[in-house]
Amino acid sequence: MKDNPYDTEDLIAALATPWASGALAIIRTSGEGCVRAFTPIFSNAEQLREARNGTMVFGYLHDRGGDEVDQVMLGIFLNGHGYTGQESVEIYCHGSLPGIQRILELLRGEGFRDAAPGEFTMRAFLNGKMDLTQAEAVQEIVTAKTRRAHSLALNRLSGAVWQRIDSLKTRLKQILALLELQLDYPEDELEELPPLPLDEMEKIGGGIEELLATYRAGRLFQEGVTVALAGPTNAGKSALFNLFLKEDRSIVSGVHGTTRDYIESWITISGIPVRLFDTAGLRDAEHPVEAEGIRRSARIIENAVLVLYIVDGTEGLSDWDREVLHKREIIPGGGDRKYLFVWNKIDLAAQPAPEGWLPLSAETGEGFSRLENELSSRILGAASAEGEVMIDSRRQNELLVRAGEALQQVRQAARDGMAMDFIAADLREALDALGEITGEVTSADILNQIFGDFCVGK
Repeated sequence: MKDNPYDTEDLIAALATPWASGALAIIRTSGEGCVRAFTPIFSNAEQLREARNGTMVFGYLHDRGGDEVDQVMLGIFLNGHGYTGQESVEIYCHGSLPGIQRILELLRGEGFRDAAPGEFTMRAFLNGKMDLTQAEAVQEIVTAKTRRAHSLALNRLSGAVWQRIDSLKTRLKQILALLELQLDYPEDELEELPPLPLDEMEKIGGGIEELLATYRAGRLFQEGVTVALAGPTNAGKSALFNLFLKEDRSIVSGVHGTTRDYIESWITISGIPVRLFDTAGLRDAEHPVEAEGIRRSARIIENAVLVLYIVDGTEGLSDWDREVLHKREIIPGGGDRKYLFVWNKIDLAAQPAPEGWLPLSAETGEGFSRLENELSSRILGAASAEGEVMIDSRRQNELLVRAGEALQQVRQAARDGMAMDFIAADLREALDALGEITGEVTSADILNQIFGDFCVGK
């Protein structure tokens, strides 16, 4: 890659662990001559020079004047090995912020520059240690909010998406080879060739569609959804919020209008991160602060993916509830998948829950499991995917769409009897799109965009 946005010949260094005090810290370095650059500032220089790949050396880092900086372990990775595929040294030092700063300053004095965001992973990609789907998976692992999201990203890092894309490309290349053979030689110089395999192209198109179908679920597992608790004052929204969190986060009181602004927190449901909002009770408020809280809550409810509308079952539906639901044209038990209706306080001799409402006691937890199951079903919805191969990258999704559209044009052109050179051009477009997914075909701008979102040290 000659036009990559980073100079891969430089010696680079960066803190790979969080910038915070701790027992240990890791500083990562990479570049040709990396080991040699450490010898003037390391106490066991001879042992370092003779170190084999994958070994560790104990000693002290010191400045050129001999003043010790820190007691460290150096992990040695020779050329072709390690994360980046370049010669590299990893420093395992004490997690003192002043000590970390001194080590980074020491390295700058020995010719290392600060690594840019994602530069280590970019070097790994450029050196053939991973393809672009695996490189993106590195960032997805770092930002995963749930175990399920982490597991899916780890599966992508292992090469699951690459393998699926590579299989599709191999099959397309075989078809393109057949077309190019017909284009390169006159018909009278070739024996009879088999017809264009439209059935095979249909299957390849189906494989692309299968991957595209996983995108929505992949984004859910990585980004999560917003869920709002809504309803009139004193319906039990804050008690339900605390039940989801399993802690007393929101103030619970019998006084109407206790929650005057929304409160939010992250929870996990079926492995999907959920941003849960406890909103201000809906009513005609006279106090300007409460009125502002209700206005903000209305905006949260409007933008939420799912809304749990909660009613005090001891009082039943009020005229206010009916007016709110009527304004939004919401019918409990109807086809609106955005709303779940909760009939709360069934432990207090409440009226029976009407059809389309889920009975619950936020106080005792009765009915909570059923509510969680229904909420989980709504969150997953049509976006659920059973397989472990799942994409969550917008870039990958857009390129799969492009490949699928090009392949559709190929099939249509073949049916219409168009010239082979037009068909071959569309087929190459599909192959290029798939090649961009894995990084075989890409530009410096695309690489800069992908790796620029990484944290420093990755």
